[in-house]
Amino acid sequence: MIDPADLSVTLVDGYVDEPAHFGVPPYISTYPRFTAGALVDAGVPESQVTYHTIDELREERRKWADVADADLLVYIGGMTVPGSYVGGTPAEPDEVRELAWVAEGVSVMGGPIRFGVGEENAGAQEMERQDLDYDFLAMGDVEAAAYDLVHNGLEGFENRYRDNDELDRWAERGAFVVEHHPNHPDYLICELETSRGCAYRCSFCTEPMYGDPAFRPPDSVVTEVDALSDRGVRHFRVGRQADILAYGGDGEAPNPDALRRLYAGIREVAPELQTLHLDNMNPITVVKWPEQAREGIRIIAEFNTPGDTAAFGLESADPVVQEQNHLNVTADECFEAVRVVNEEAGWRPGDDRGDAPTHGTDAADRLPKLLPGINLLHGLNGERAETFEHNKRFLQRVYDAGLMLRRINIRQVMAFEGTEMSEAGADIAIDHKKRFKRYKREVREEIDQPMLRRLAPTGTVLPDVHLEYHQDGRTFGRQLGTYPLLVGVPGERELGTTTDVAVVDHGYRSVTGVPYPLDPNAASMDELTAIPGIGDSTAGDIVVNRPYDSAATVPSPEIDFTAFTGRYPRNERSNAE
Repeated sequence: MIDPADLSVTLVDGYVDEPAHFGVPPYISTYPRFTAGALVDAGVPESQVTYHTIDELREERRKWADVADADLLVYIGGMTVPGSYVGGTPAEPDEVRELAWVAEGVSVMGGPIRFGVGEENAGAQEMERQDLDYDFLAMGDVEAAAYDLVHNGLEGFENRYRDNDELDRWAERGAFVVEHHPNHPDYLICELETSRGCAYRCSFCTEPMYGDPAFRPPDSVVTEVDALSDRGVRHFRVGRQADILAYGGDGEAPNPDALRRLYAGIREVAPELQTLHLDNMNPITVVKWPEQAREGIRIIAEFNTPGDTAAFGLESADPVVQEQNHLNVTADECFEAVRVVNEEAGWRPGDDRGDAPTHGTDAADRLPKLLPGINLLHGLNGERAETFEHNKRFLQRVYDAGLMLRRINIRQVMAFEGTEMSEAGADIAIDHKKRFKRYKREVREEIDQPMLRRLAPTGTVLPDVHLEYHQDGRTFGRQLGTYPLLVGVPGERELGTTTDVAVVDHGYRSVTGVPYPLDPNAASMDELTAIPGIGDSTAGDIVVNRPYDSAATVPSPEIDFTAFTGRYPRNERSNAE
């Protein structure tokens, strides 16, 4: 029997993306943290657990020695929703297979990869299960498999799901892993699990495979946040659940008291947090239990940070598609839920409300506290030409009503074994691909761009934008949070730094901004001309007449320049000129 105290273990994070779970940087999913905690609980010392991301292994080949030399390799990965990513690149099947070939010890793979692997992480794909040459494939929880493997002397395990008592221990004990993430601590947001499973059975979704929702008690989540906060984490997303409003209840009805214990508890143990966002909220919960839902939404908006998104799984506004795929909300019901969230949480911090926020910034030029997002999925059973028109009419109705959406997510189905969509596969999506591309472009042009102007009007300040890459003479970055806006800033700025940005222009799903506050004595011509109303001539006049004692003396007859200089101090000049 192998003594756990003598084992060396390497965890490789190939990244995950699920309907209720992000794990591509800047996110770190629950899987590596829970698995590390399970290993420690089984007797493996923290010092003998090594964690690497797949991007680390790509960049530093010498770190593959940790894969080769470990007694146990645990690979974590898998994508069950299509996506495109900036902060990291999910592992490709060939890379996952190479890890198994390099490993000289026992190898096990787990996470959502157990549902299947496709040719690429995109819609209109049919996913197949593969073992990719590993000794073991965990068809239950990879953290439970790791725990049992250690207890069984690396000889094997029974596929099973962990229970909440185990998770109470493993979530706290695995917090140390975040310190080994290359983005820690400044550019890392931790996913938090409140439950798994779903009370509903939509045809395409893998979440019901976990069964009915099983909720973690508030104290369990809060203790985990406390441990992560002690390790330097300042950004959190309550993302791992099918419906945040159902938290702590019977799986469907809201429980506002449980939500308050959860959110207030997080704020108490992590008073210096900078991000507290969520993901999924089921619109049918808002409609069926309106008063409890309103109270729950108010509680979330009291404790969260601005720019938060409640993702609504409408999936399709077409009643034919809704019926054939067991979708649980109609277009009219979803519209009502959108209206309710706008009413209860669509306010901006510091605006003229009697229930002003108790947490976060006090500036009224920030993003709203919490808004709905809409998920639309194509390639489902029953999809027809009319489906695309139903969806466009729904989105136009929301816009015409003066309401706001934080984002519109349009994708094509990925068909997984074990779901009803496995029978139809990706055939419908593939047949409709041309129509899908045209429709998606129309939504971006006709809805997304005007909606973005409403959401983040010119002058809106986005604090702490993390600068990620250069393109076409601009620097692009995002805030940490759920579904953050992509922000382009004129000029090539130092990557890996953060800056506050004031919005000056709008794309379809991104904005252009200038650094905030903009110092008129140091601003470049590109920054000046990016501001609406300032052309080359006015920008030239501004540069020629430097320095200025205050923003009020800047020659900008077409606009109020002070909206972009903000805190620029009177009688304090830059040394740039």
